Amino acid sequence: MNVPRTHFILGVTLSSVIVAVTGITMTSPAHAESPSVTVNGMPSVTLSRKPTPGATKPEFTSVTVLPSRALMLQQVTAYFPGKGEINVLASPSLEESARMLNEMDTPNGDLGYRLGAAFLFPYPNRIRGKLSADGKTITTEWRDKIINLPANSIGKLTGAERHAMHGLILKTPVTDLKVTHTPDGGTISGVIHGGDFNGHWLSKTDLVIRITLSGNNLDASIVAHNVGNEDEPVGIGWHPYFNLPSGDRTQVRLHIPGSELAKVDNYDNVFPTGQLVPVAGTAYDFRAPDGKALGDQFLDDNWSHLTRTAGVVVVKVIDPAAKYGVRIEGVSPEIKTIQAYAPPTQKFIAIEDQFNFGDPFGKEWDKMDTGMVTLHPGQSTQWHVRLGLFIP
Repeated sequence: MNVPRTHFILGVTLSSVIVAVTGITMTSPAHAESPSVTVNGMPSVTLSRKPTPGATKPEFTSVTVLPSRALMLQQVTAYFPGKGEINVLASPSLEESARMLNEMDTPNGDLGYRLGAAFLFPYPNRIRGKLSADGKTITTEWRDKIINLPANSIGKLTGAERHAMHGLILKTPVTDLKVTHTPDGGTISGVIHGGDFNGHWLSKTDLVIRITLSGNNLDASIVAHNVGNEDEPVGIGWHPYFNLPSGDRTQVRLHIPGSELAKVDNYDNVFPTGQLVPVAGTAYDFRAPDGKALGDQFLDDNWSHLTRTAGVVVVKVIDPAAKYGVRIEGVSPEIKTIQAYAPPTQKFIAIEDQFNFGDPFGKEWDKMDTGMVTLHPGQSTQWHVRLGLFIP
């Protein structure tokens, strides 16, 4: 039987940590003009702009990022005519986010992917492997080479399997931080000289992360460069929680242009079985142009065989009651799957554009291409997603 999963980190339920630490819901108002707040010794950075006078269509107004956390997006705000400013991301306030990350987080930074929009590298999603005797790491293989990863996640049910989750940069600060302000927004960029990520990866990697704000769009990109001497597999993604402004989750509509779904063992482990099944005629078919209502359906699933429009994978979150819509555009051709996480009891939906399937090195895939990009020394790859707004 499928059971809604809640991740445990070091034996603590993450959802309970958020409530206990913040004391607020995930849709608390953001204040784009608030002073910067320090997270892990580095101040937050906000780009902001004023809506066009007399604007008749929605516009982005701000983005706040955390340089100490690989430039993760803490909040994005937008102006909707007749409604004012709306939070695009479901996230605690900047002050509560800082308190949560400074005081309650794990050494791996796992609370970072429970708010805002964290970037994930060199693997989004789950990786299974042989658990070490002390329960702290797992080992897996790529091209007969051993990869040793933090075993930073586990489900809550008896018999749940500890595994690696969401990459190695959740708590990594950027260097070479550059902030450019323009009348229409601006750009924030930073660099991560990751090396081999403390021995957890096969080569050495530099990342360039860039976020650009304008009235019409918000762009986020990561360029990964293999600066080492070995081949390496690379998966890139993010974990954004999109706000549902009306609070009525049942009538929110979701559009995902994916024709196949990856079957999982259950919604606690959420491990892929290696089977891809057609969505046609099932509750997981969200391909209609105006989407399908979420109702009370639980989602923690991965769609593939994505249809591209003008070369872009377009996912839409539509909140008819709020007359609100956001487009999530997967620009990079390397984006092969969409993971969506939507618990019925929450007022958010996570839409995760990523290169790869879950457990990409797993034997269950039987040598299928699981979406990881192989970078030879000197090669690069890019992940790029663009957000847009509309009134449905």
